[in-house]
Amino acid sequence: MRVITEDGENMIVSLSRALEMAEERGLDLVEVSPNAEPPVCRIMDYGKFQYDKQRRERKARKQQKAIEIKEIQLQPKTDDHHLGFKMRDARRWIADGMKVRVRVKFKGREIAHPEIGHARLQAIAEQLKDVAIVEQAPNMEGRSLMMLLAPAGESKKKS
Repeated sequence: MRVITEDGENMIVSLSRALEMAEERGLDLVEVSPNAEPPVCRIMDYGKFQYDKQRRERKARKQQKAIEIKEIQLQPKTDDHHLGFKMRDARRWIADGMKVRVRVKFKGREIAHPEIGHARLQAIAEQLKDVAIVEQAPNMEGRSLMMLLAPAGESKKKS
């Protein structure tokens, strides 16, 4: 069997000799590649190896950036003045790197005219095109019409 010592030295020895070497050093004999010819084992402190691996994973998780999705809710009858406030918030969120979901909710008989909602969403996309791209085109989900905007600098991740 091929044995790699803690110093990185490669040698071919019997299993009993490899176990002896590991025990002399107070370390563990860990099989790294069982399918290789001959099998490859490593002399290491397995507990320390596991601990370091968990620390690296924890650090990687900590450095991940979770993408936050903010939402703006409108109605087909939302006034332009009120829409201005919503657009200002959306622009600020997009500048901060967040995605913005714009939802037009239809109440009662408003659902008979989804083209009004589509026009509203197209106007919003047009106003924000300098800072955002449309990541998900407007689509109906139940009684609401939704569109997802992402910062313009970000490439499309969805397919």
